[in-house]
Amino acid sequence: MKHLRIPKMHIQRRPNPSKTTQVVALALSLVFAFITIAILFFVLGVDPLFAFVRIFRGGFGSVYGLTETVSKAIPLMLAGIGLTIAFRARVYNIGAEGQLLIGAIVATGIALGFPDLPSTILLPAMFIGGFLGGAMWGIVPAILKTRLRVDEVLTSLMMVYIAIEAVNYLIYGPWKGPDESGFPYTSAFSPAGRIPRIGITRIHYPTVIIAILLAVLIYLIIERTRIGYEIRVTGENPEAARFAGMNYHKIVLLVMSISGGMAGLAGVGEVAGIHYRLRYPGGISPGYGFTAIIVAWLARLNPIASLVTAFLLGGLLVGGDAIQVALRLPAAIIQIFNGIILLFVIGGDVLTRYKLSVEA
Repeated sequence: MKHLRIPKMHIQRRPNPSKTTQVVALALSLVFAFITIAILFFVLGVDPLFAFVRIFRGGFGSVYGLTETVSKAIPLMLAGIGLTIAFRARVYNIGAEGQLLIGAIVATGIALGFPDLPSTILLPAMFIGGFLGGAMWGIVPAILKTRLRVDEVLTSLMMVYIAIEAVNYLIYGPWKGPDESGFPYTSAFSPAGRIPRIGITRIHYPTVIIAILLAVLIYLIIERTRIGYEIRVTGENPEAARFAGMNYHKIVLLVMSISGGMAGLAGVGEVAGIHYRLRYPGGISPGYGFTAIIVAWLARLNPIASLVTAFLLGGLLVGGDAIQVALRLPAAIIQIFNGIILLFVIGGDVLTRYKLSVEA
């Protein structure tokens, strides 16, 4: 009797897929994601077509909806742009949410500590402080990764919860405003510490300009500079990068500091452009740092394209608020949608880059 031979399976990396293949894979991933979401709506007893129409109208069907979409897109732009450079180096920063909150804390400390400074000094100081705070929070997982080989996914995610508790401690404790009638808020910022808005909307346009300029700058760094080349090579083949003498530790520290700093800028925009004070963590960020992961992957890790995908995801968040009211769905439903989209987008990316071969 012959021995039964079990086929061996190997996962092999495909040659670099063409742009057309990547676009088709992304489009199919989104189609399957929305089919899955439609099935979920059906299971919940909601007409999927009606729900999708309400989401679109809520985010893009009115002037108010569009302005709210832009205001929610601003933190997604900043955090998403930062994540593109980390992911390009294959450094998986999952802690942008915590880095955003730390940026908000530092900006709040500067605004409350120096209320009499003119806006021309106070606002730049808040942005610089927020960037440095977020960068510091991002460097910690980078150091643990490079020195102790601790997985950055775990450490960056765990540090989100430390940041959440830090905000809670401050707003319930030493920074709790005496004029807030028992609510866990800090005192309101002085007018000099508030980012200007467009009319009666919540669009703080200086932050939008900063996001656009930084998207272009980071794109040029990645595509046109030596350090950008090293980032790309490190992401595509870490072993080849080490063999070529590239400093892997330097790359990890650099991309995590930039990524964390960009998320910190998003936190500055929320406290200085929307709320004018530090509030409870869910009030400052309803998961912007996590949604920014989807922004980066939908943009195919392109900083400039992240501006567009952030706008689309911002519309989904606004439309999600609309269907919560109209259809009485739980608030977590939008986070479920975001997770489904992310899973299919990453799955499509994996299928385009790797193939399964069977050896008889």
